[in-house]
Amino acid sequence: MLVGIGSGLGVWAFKAMFELVHLGMAGGIGGALSSISPFLMALVPALGGVLVGLVATLLIGRERHHGVAGIIEAVALSGGRLRYWRMPAKTVAAALSIGSGASVGPEDPSVQIGSSLGSMFGRWLRLSDERVRMLVAAGAAGGISAAFNAPIAAVFFALEIILGELGGRAFSIVVLASVISAAFTQAVTGPQPAFHVPAYAFHSAWELPFYLGLGLLAGPVAALYTRLIYLTRDLFRNWRVPAWVKPAVAGLAVGILGLFLPQVLGAGYEAIEGVLNGVHPGLLLLVALLAAKLVMTPVNLGAGFVGGVFAPSLFLGAMLGGAYGEVVQWLFPEIGIAPAAFAMVGMAAVLAGTVHAPLTAILLLFEMTNDYRIILPLMFAVTVSLVLSQFLHRESIYTFGLKELGVRLERGRDLEVLEGISVREVMQMDSPTLRESDTLDVASETLMRTRHYGLPVVDETGGLVGVVTIQDLDRARRDNTDGHPITVGAICTRELLTAFPDETLGVAMRRMGSRDVGRLPVVDRRHPERLLGVLRRNDMIRAYNVALARRTTERHREQQVRLGTVGRVTVEEVIVERGARLAGLRIREVAWPEDCVVATIRRGSEVLIPNGGTILETGDRLVLVAEPEAIDQVRQMSVREHDAGHHPGDDDAAGE
Repeated sequence: MLVGIGSGLGVWAFKAMFELVHLGMAGGIGGALSSISPFLMALVPALGGVLVGLVATLLIGRERHHGVAGIIEAVALSGGRLRYWRMPAKTVAAALSIGSGASVGPEDPSVQIGSSLGSMFGRWLRLSDERVRMLVAAGAAGGISAAFNAPIAAVFFALEIILGELGGRAFSIVVLASVISAAFTQAVTGPQPAFHVPAYAFHSAWELPFYLGLGLLAGPVAALYTRLIYLTRDLFRNWRVPAWVKPAVAGLAVGILGLFLPQVLGAGYEAIEGVLNGVHPGLLLLVALLAAKLVMTPVNLGAGFVGGVFAPSLFLGAMLGGAYGEVVQWLFPEIGIAPAAFAMVGMAAVLAGTVHAPLTAILLLFEMTNDYRIILPLMFAVTVSLVLSQFLHRESIYTFGLKELGVRLERGRDLEVLEGISVREVMQMDSPTLRESDTLDVASETLMRTRHYGLPVVDETGGLVGVVTIQDLDRARRDNTDGHPITVGAICTRELLTAFPDETLGVAMRRMGSRDVGRLPVVDRRHPERLLGVLRRNDMIRAYNVALARRTTERHREQQVRLGTVGRVTVEEVIVERGARLAGLRIREVAWPEDCVVATIRRGSEVLIPNGGTILETGDRLVLVAEPEAIDQVRQMSVREHDAGHHPGDDDAAGE
């Protein structure tokens, strides 16, 4: 509830902030410049770029990933731990970017506001990694819900994109946060949709082939858009100039282009709504706007402006669909096609091809327009665009950057981590089974007693023949109207997906995801009928979390080895035990021995770079760089204190 309310309030304040910046930049500074010469208006985005560059350099610093990609990585690899203290600076940078006219959208900052709140509350309350991930996803849903007034699409955004899988334990709190955020937003700004559009109608099935053509165009546009974003990011990264120069140059470029095509400035919502309402700017102008946005958004994001890719995707889709609709209307005037309908479907098609989240795209457009009659061509074009864009560019706009750094995600899990674990290490070898001859009552009692949703089915010799689930039992009872006895062998699924014990979890997860099943029987590779165990999704998730902790430990030890090669000091790890004098103290409150440095602290699966305000907790593993005598003194302070009369202040003598 707190995350939902905070997300709605934060996004509302963010919108007010960038509108205020736009009023000051375009109306105030821009008005003064235009009174001298209209061409000087091009300097407004350049000035915004300078300010964004300074904020990013002085307050934000270098980041491994920007926007939603960083949130996805944090949820998959670090228990949802985000640097939430950077959120105010990022919000200011995003407001300056959008308000000054950069070709970026407001949704990525909105998602970051909500997700940072979720991470902050989870870490303040010292919740488990799983619960922090849930709160981060709930915050992302709250951010999208408030940004677009679309609570249903926001839920699927959090599940499809942030968590990587639908359903699960997070569903209820994601829905709760999304609904509360939407309720707050509607109470403050009203229940109106993001775009006001007239009613459209789907006349007949003869129109579907034309929407097929739109999907075939939207897929390549989405793939090219993704490619250009990372291409320009690499180009600007290799440009050796001061950080504030890059957004200034990109701002000047979009400012000059905005003199001729003002619709390309900012998120472009007014231009989108104009096309959706049947304003006919002309085929050439629509194509020009499509090309300009396709170039300027990657340039602005690559240069360092802070913003999102959602709104530009919607803009690209609207211009593409509008232009395509103009051509179809000219070629087939007797059908009575409205180009604006193609513009609306094009928005969802390009968005789905960009983020690879079809349910989010379909529901977002449905909620943003409150129009259900266009849903059939919408689903059709979205599916075609998604399949084609995935064929042309396997990764989405969010996961492409992660893959470049060696993070390959599948259903919200890093395959590189899963490739290091075999099925044999995780599978349950003592899983109960059912026989073909068992009755439905026996099967139901066994499932209830063992608390499983499905079990393997074996024949009289113990060979694997199938799998039966609770759904199979319910379906059989519902269909058995004449009361004849039915055995498990008659209803079990015999076309099985199986796993081998020597396979990796990455291979097993991909196979499990191909049919969205929750369990795989593990069989002997040479004798596929021989059941060795069962691999369940919950077992994989537990193993994944253990593997993440193992990898963190290995990297922590690698850091220690590297530190130990520098100079002649000793690098050792000291654990803060329960009841130790160090527990509960801040770094600056401890009288450390001379020439002793706390390099890093490992707390669970998290590695911290300590500062004076860092509070030491029980179980912390301190990596010390010091002389051996100093390390021995710190070790004495880290063990349980047996002398009740001793106080932390007595360590001053040791420090001397």
